[in-house]
Amino acid sequence: MPIFTFNLPDIGEGIAEAEIVAWHVKVGDRISEDQPLADMMTDKATVEMESPVAGVVTKVAGEAGDVVAIGSMLVEIETATDVSQAESAVKVEAAATIEDELPHAPEPVAAEPAVVQERPATASAQSPRISADHKVTASPAVRQRAKELGVELTDVKAAGGHVRHADLDAFLAYGSGQGYRASHISARRDDEIVKVIGMRRRIADNMAASKRHIPHFTYVEEIDVTAIEAMRADLNANRGTRPKLTMLPLLIVAICKTIPQFPMINARYDDENGVVTRHGAVHLGMATQTDAGLMVPVIRDAQDKNIWQLATEIARLADAARSGTAKSEELSGSTLTVTSLGPLGGIVTTPVINRPEVAIIGPNKIVERPMFVGDTIEARKLMNLSISCDHRVVDGWDAANYVQALKKLLETPVLLFAD
Repeated sequence: MPIFTFNLPDIGEGIAEAEIVAWHVKVGDRISEDQPLADMMTDKATVEMESPVAGVVTKVAGEAGDVVAIGSMLVEIETATDVSQAESAVKVEAAATIEDELPHAPEPVAAEPAVVQERPATASAQSPRISADHKVTASPAVRQRAKELGVELTDVKAAGGHVRHADLDAFLAYGSGQGYRASHISARRDDEIVKVIGMRRRIADNMAASKRHIPHFTYVEEIDVTAIEAMRADLNANRGTRPKLTMLPLLIVAICKTIPQFPMINARYDDENGVVTRHGAVHLGMATQTDAGLMVPVIRDAQDKNIWQLATEIARLADAARSGTAKSEELSGSTLTVTSLGPLGGIVTTPVINRPEVAIIGPNKIVERPMFVGDTIEARKLMNLSISCDHRVVDGWDAANYVQALKKLLETPVLLFAD
């Protein structure tokens, strides 16, 4: 019986070898065409190799963990027909399919001889892209998968011209570097060099210094904000000419009311002199995204402002930061910072501390989920609240207790306005 040698094909630009992750067959197994043979891992991805022929496995390259060079034998398969017959069958099938799909037109009186491109008689792992004029051969399963993925089979490089699942995997993993491109794939952009200067450089330096000098830890708690959201909606419905309330002013009120019990949260650490200053007033930094980068305008004496005054100050400072009109004193001197991405807040954040402060608070987005309330399940609005702290100054126990105090106020919003 003839033996077909399946060599490890070129599965990515610059890939010289691949590791055998797992075998799906063993010596003696009878396999069908397109049946998975092995999972091969490169430094970029794991690709499933599939058999181009049916037959019986007579030899495999090694065991899981072994490395196989591109072009080397991966599997030997005993087939019912020799390789040349199998390749001819593929070529005949392709030619018949092309002819069947060509439109039938009246025979012209005089015409130049038609030129038909044919697939090479022999194939290798380096076979060129199949001409778009040809109908590609592939199993129904491969065709269905390509259709679901939106991949044109004529764009897929395949050994022998017969597209298999492994060829689709390689195309999806490495398509942009193989000299072919499907129409739905975005055009490659040139590399762009951007010099880090100005505000971007200051942000980079400050964040690097913060992570380099401060041992961060982050604590996260889930808060049921159903009641406070209902209260906020009622307040907005009757606000008159006052600014619309977001969650942020209410959160700031809660922060300021709990700070006297946890003075280590509202502090600055002079690590050069070994001095921690616990501030009595809350000068709240408000991380604001601008075209120039992240800026932190400061709400002075936030503890003395009500929710409407806070909403007005938040809007004013954010506009000043984004327009570049914020004064220097409005961008410095914060004792604690809040950073919020609003609707983009994600599930959990691990904010970087605004040095020399020792804590930063990050509310995440509000989502509605089912929740047990007593013995019943109700739809509730939930929000995760993150706090990152400087572990040199704030212990985990203190951070957790502080967030629990915030949770109590936010889940029972009437307490925000109680003396």
